Amino acid sequence: MTTNTELDARSSIRWLWRQLTSMRTALILLLLLGVAAIPGSLFPQRTQNPLAVSDYFKSNPGTAKFLDQLQIFDVYSSPWFSAIYILLFVSLIGCVLPRTFEHLKGIRAIPSLTPKNLNRMEFHTEVVEGTLDGAEAWLRKNRFRIRRDAHSISAEKGFMRETGNLLFHLSLILVLVGVALGSLYGMKGDAIINVGERFINTPTSYDVISFGKLQSEKSLNPFSITATNFKATYDLVTGAPSDFKLNANVANEIGTTEKSQVVRVNSPLTFGSTKVYLQANGYSPLVTVRDKTGEIKYQGAVIFLPQDGNLTSIGAIKVPDMQPQIGFIGSFTPTYERGEGGGAISSYPEVLDPRLLLSIWTGDLGLDSGNPQSVYRLNTSEMKRIGLKTLKLNETHDFGDGSITFEGWTPWVNLQIVSDPGKIYALLGSILAILGLLMSLFTRSRRIWIKENQSKSGVEVAGLAKNAAPGLENEIASLVIKMKG
Repeated sequence: MTTNTELDARSSIRWLWRQLTSMRTALILLLLLGVAAIPGSLFPQRTQNPLAVSDYFKSNPGTAKFLDQLQIFDVYSSPWFSAIYILLFVSLIGCVLPRTFEHLKGIRAIPSLTPKNLNRMEFHTEVVEGTLDGAEAWLRKNRFRIRRDAHSISAEKGFMRETGNLLFHLSLILVLVGVALGSLYGMKGDAIINVGERFINTPTSYDVISFGKLQSEKSLNPFSITATNFKATYDLVTGAPSDFKLNANVANEIGTTEKSQVVRVNSPLTFGSTKVYLQANGYSPLVTVRDKTGEIKYQGAVIFLPQDGNLTSIGAIKVPDMQPQIGFIGSFTPTYERGEGGGAISSYPEVLDPRLLLSIWTGDLGLDSGNPQSVYRLNTSEMKRIGLKTLKLNETHDFGDGSITFEGWTPWVNLQIVSDPGKIYALLGSILAILGLLMSLFTRSRRIWIKENQSKSGVEVAGLAKNAAPGLENEIASLVIKMKG
């Protein structure tokens, strides 16, 4: 006689659900999620740095094409990362919620009956003069849950251990919910503006911007920020920054009356669910470029990016209207000094003795090639260097095809604009997770039974410590002393 061991569809689904919602599977998925996030930190991501992705394609075309098919440059929005994330979310819910309901029932339930043979339990002790009344008084004083029968007492304590364990896992679900909300409905962008310029919250005003899956350009809150003044304070000895203060005129609706506000590193501007943080600062040299006839071909502030704590900065000046086209690779030092190797460095982050060091190039800037370029770098592949020059303030250099004048500088600030509706849930989940972990680690679960001795006077005492938690022996000793007293 043969037995059909094949599972039907319903039984197969039930078996798969049990496997998915087991704690072992949840741990494996959590590990996989961490491993899957590694490529996102090793390779540039399109949503964060599209120019870096473009550079990677130029330097490694074959490898980049293969990695792009695996969506390595879009890790956090890829189907395989999303699948692990969703499976982990479902696994935790299916694993933790049933345990939570069972735990809630157990909290309301009375302790179990006293075992018949206490001498098989831990720390079994006979107390000749002990009484159940004395034992009950001590147990209630020490916050045990008690079940008293005619000839015995069953007491237990330490439900907070399982409560903490479940709170920890439920908090992980809340963290996942927060991360998911941020990924779906959030946005993040950066914009560098010079003091005196206005930032309007439109996509074209950003240097870098990324939207959640369910967000778009239409979801941006309408506001404007005009940087009126910026002051950075530094330690005179170490040069370390001590305070950054941005004065700005702010309008909650574009075109409405502006209000003066102060922005600091830990004091952002708030527009509904959007926050604007003061992220970084630097300097923009003011230059004027003229052609051979003296006609101005470029005039304005050029943003240079800091390279060290003393704000030694580099940048690029591009003049496509010159014939031939002219480009400058520049280095700005707020407080000029020669380094040990002879190169120019800044010895202090404030502008005390500024210099503008220039490498001058002529040729094709490559702006008409159709390939994206960084405004902070100069593509010299089709250009020829025609000179080097260090300019002091208000100094002019004639390079043959024209001239350049270093006329001053203006501070710039980097504004980070963030809308993350899931952040509060992730923060709350993290706090609760830590609280649950502490409850689980420092709560001791144990049971104590007291039973009248039927063969002679007195009572028997024994206990059971769950997870071999220490301290039960001392508690039983204290109970025995109380009953004897």
